[in-house]
Amino acid sequence: MMTAVREHKNWLPITKKESDERGWEQLDIVIVTGDAYVDHPGFGAAVIGRVLEAQGYKVAIIPQPNWQDDGRDFKKFGQPRLFFGVTAGCMDSMVNHYTANKRLRSDDAYTPGGQSGFRPDYPTVVYTQMLKKFFPQTPVILGGIEASLRRITHYDYWQDKLRPSFLHESKADLLVYGMGEKPIVEVAKILDNGGSVNDCQNVLQISYRTKKNSEIAPFEGIKDVVLASHEECLKSKKTYSQNFRILEEESNKTRSARLIQEVANEKIVINPPYPVMTEQEIDASFDLPYTRLPHPKYLKRGVIPAYEMIRHSVNIHRGCFGACSFCTISAHQGRHVASRSKKSILKEVQQVVEMHDFKGYLSDLGGPSANMYKMQKQDENICLTCKRASCAFPKVCKNLDTDHTPLLELYKEVAQNPAVKKAFIGSGIRYDLLFDQNGKFTSSGRKYAEYVIKNNVSGRLKVAPEHTCDEVLKLMRKPSFKLFKQFKGFFDETCKKNNLRYQLIPYFISGHPGCTQEHMRLLADETGKMGYRLEQVQSFTPTPLTLATEMYYSGINPYTGEAVKVARGLEEKKAQNAQFFRYKKRK
Repeated sequence: MMTAVREHKNWLPITKKESDERGWEQLDIVIVTGDAYVDHPGFGAAVIGRVLEAQGYKVAIIPQPNWQDDGRDFKKFGQPRLFFGVTAGCMDSMVNHYTANKRLRSDDAYTPGGQSGFRPDYPTVVYTQMLKKFFPQTPVILGGIEASLRRITHYDYWQDKLRPSFLHESKADLLVYGMGEKPIVEVAKILDNGGSVNDCQNVLQISYRTKKNSEIAPFEGIKDVVLASHEECLKSKKTYSQNFRILEEESNKTRSARLIQEVANEKIVINPPYPVMTEQEIDASFDLPYTRLPHPKYLKRGVIPAYEMIRHSVNIHRGCFGACSFCTISAHQGRHVASRSKKSILKEVQQVVEMHDFKGYLSDLGGPSANMYKMQKQDENICLTCKRASCAFPKVCKNLDTDHTPLLELYKEVAQNPAVKKAFIGSGIRYDLLFDQNGKFTSSGRKYAEYVIKNNVSGRLKVAPEHTCDEVLKLMRKPSFKLFKQFKGFFDETCKKNNLRYQLIPYFISGHPGCTQEHMRLLADETGKMGYRLEQVQSFTPTPLTLATEMYYSGINPYTGEAVKVARGLEEKKAQNAQFFRYKKRK
């Protein structure tokens, strides 16, 4: 096995000394992030840094700067030639900091030693305002999940109020939403060629600010949709909920509109996204020279928990067409799936097996969902203006090719690597994709399920039915619990046939909009009859830009206009969650 190289020069610089050692008098781009720097394709700052480096730019990273002193961390590299990039990190900072009950967490998975306190609340805004103070003439470009999901008026659960776009709040120059490799490179090239931020206004997948009374130049071939202003949203929850519906529907289209929203004395303009990455494009991002390791600076500070979880895993695709109501993946990564080539994946598997601490087990070979690899539309024309939020709900779309054969072939090729004893499937499996429109196993779905159970289970296989009551599942955009029962029957039968003592572990959520105490009682009864002693459970946390959050705030289903019952009070939420553990009282 190869020993991991720990020379600083193999990482992007994070100290002035490291950039000086490269002979760089001035950097082109400096990325400021709320996470520790892990040079791995699962960490956004590393991805953007490596992508820009591959274009020939001099890039450095400022990870977890001290925002409470004189700002020396922000100033250590001086003024970059092109721009500062700012990201809160791989999570929204408030989800990172607080529980569903708004209690401060004592740890941070993206910090060495799991220590908390190394980032502020809303670092997207805090970091930008500090950079603008020290370098007022240098463009600041926002990215990452916090900025992406807060790009328009949104509900903030922790402050219990609507907040405007973080582009407006922070006074940054541009915002890149979603997976940002393509837009950030285009912006960098425009600025590098002498252009200004204003010359970037026709770059896809970015958002920019302009004065309220200014004329916005037409975007050729793209229509404009004007959203209700931030101020109008503050006055009416119904208006706000309709804004969300427009944004989601436009985001779901293959050919979407440019969105415009007024806030105070500005207009926020959100350009349509780039087309889904091609196999060649996504391979190019994953094939960059990542060390796949945390920066050596952290060696004495302890492990980074989020990295430990994925250090021996491989991501095979991006995006999710499930669009569960409570999930942010579709809103950030997109509804359409971009899959890597087998060649690129197998190359990364080989990198993992050559890690000094690899013991023969891949912890995951998956993505946002385990089994969406290579699943694409059959007729692209049908998808051009389709506004449907989910390709899997209420039933799997007839235009979606759910053939599991390419994924099964990939699993088998990975298994042929002599250093791989077993590749576990740690990502949740969408069992509804294994069935046809009539609720019967597809041929490839059955083969896939049987292969995974026999070859890729560590003892427990995770799936996420989320609830048992169809009324709640409908609002969650999840399939009927009947499908879970059907899949469980197949799982148990396969285990018995092959003498395997494996468990099927279901995930459930309490407190979701539309869920009542009675629904939770029924869930507890149903799962109790099935012999479950629930462990993988959570309380619903309203995160920006999800359908469930909009229903939580407004009490309205944006798609039907109907009122939705919401558990708001802490006691009511705790009471719902307690139903998961009724079996303990029966002992």
